[in-house]
Amino acid sequence: MSAIDKIYSNNFGMSFYWKKEMETSIPKIQLIFRDIGFLLTLNELKDFSHFCEKTVASHCCSQCPGQEHCRSLLLRTPSNKIDLAVSKSEIHQIHELINGTIFRVELKTWVKNLSLN
Repeated sequence: MSAIDKIYSNNFGMSFYWKKEMETSIPKIQLIFRDIGFLLTLNELKDFSHFCEKTVASHCCSQCPGQEHCRSLLLRTPSNKIDLAVSKSEIHQIHELINGTIFRVELKTWVKNLSLN
């Protein structure tokens, strides 16, 4: 029996619930990409998505050769003590992973609430 319930994945990472987390009142979501893992609430995931948007909007490295692989962007995380150095392509993949996870979690909650009514 698997210890996780997969939520979403892309070529860059994946998200899932630890089965033990599902028993808590506010289950946290494990988000993994590169060699980093975050255990976050849905609201923290939404904050992380917003940080991705702000980082992309403030991107000022358009003159840089090789900018797709240069980790010159500093991405804020929901932990106020951790920022990540990411490339332009990585931030788009991270953002897509986060938004796909948010969508699936909210869709599952919506369907569950619909079936209770």
